[in-house]
Amino acid sequence: MNTKLFPLPLLFFLFLLNCASDDPTPPDDTPDSAHTYFPPIGSDTWETITATELGWNENQIQPLLDFLEEKHSKGFIMLYDGKIVVEAYLNGHFATMPWYWASAGKTLTSTVSGIAQAEGLLDINDKVSDHLGTGWTSAPLEKENLINCKHLLSMSSGLNDALGDDVSPPNLQYVSDAGTRWAYHNVYVKMQDVVAAASNQSWTDYFNAKLKNRIGMGGTWISQNALRVYWSNTRSMARFGLMVYAKGKWENTQIVPEAFLNEATNTSQNINLAYGYLWWINGKPSYHLPMVQFEFQGELIPNAPADMYAALGKNDQKLYIVPSKKLVIVRMGEVANPENPTFGLSGFDEALWDKINAVIGL
Repeated sequence: MNTKLFPLPLLFFLFLLNCASDDPTPPDDTPDSAHTYFPPIGSDTWETITATELGWNENQIQPLLDFLEEKHSKGFIMLYDGKIVVEAYLNGHFATMPWYWASAGKTLTSTVSGIAQAEGLLDINDKVSDHLGTGWTSAPLEKENLINCKHLLSMSSGLNDALGDDVSPPNLQYVSDAGTRWAYHNVYVKMQDVVAAASNQSWTDYFNAKLKNRIGMGGTWISQNALRVYWSNTRSMARFGLMVYAKGKWENTQIVPEAFLNEATNTSQNINLAYGYLWWINGKPSYHLPMVQFEFQGELIPNAPADMYAALGKNDQKLYIVPSKKLVIVRMGEVANPENPTFGLSGFDEALWDKINAVIGL
């Protein structure tokens, strides 16, 4: 090239253009649900994207999968803006096999409550007794009447959490006024009864019509002792996580109001800052855990992104959603450390995030 024929500004422009053509454009990590991919309903089709295309560390995926297998995992999926980057079935599991969500399924109850509120069937500020009648607890009537639906969703009913999973009235005993004490308690299932009463349908029928069928989930509720536990394959949990990540939308349909999800995935009361409406929230300065009345200092999962929120279930069922990184991550399986059974959060969370961070380059 004869440089005398090109002014310096033009040469500089051509240099920049040449540099830009040599390097791939890094992915944009700004959340934008309008461009999110949604797998079709009623089909096994699900688009994929490679770690290389995203600029991730492809050579760190196998160590992640080896770790998951060693830790008794069954199903694992990583979505980037809706597309599958990693999908694996381990320890004898396969894609269509159902597994239990355990307490990660609490977020299904929260979501359906938001749908019922949007339909005008209830308000989460309603007294629970407005829908179930009085005497649904054994608390004095004036104390029972303090408990509203929001208290059920935020684990702040004030009822005794030390009497097991039975939620019949004799087991729902007064400890403190609603809103003054946070305690992880199976009484949240009464919110399912509230939705059923408000909709004049069974909980399962309303759930199927308003959430499950509209996003193409599989699975079913199975009664186990005093609990309804959701069972599905791994992709169904990923579908639910994708809908929540997309601000309550499935393609162009608003399934649950974005405003409700914003409330649900932010601090819901002033005691446990890391708890929303049955969702766990990262990035807060302190947190409480099930079965203890103690405040722990620091973030829930320090090595996970601060904007992450999660559905966490017994024996390390995990659904992580990270808007800033366009991630939805699902882990289903047996407890990672059999010597340390968990009810949600565990040391496995940080160990798993070490492996995830190695893949995504954090």
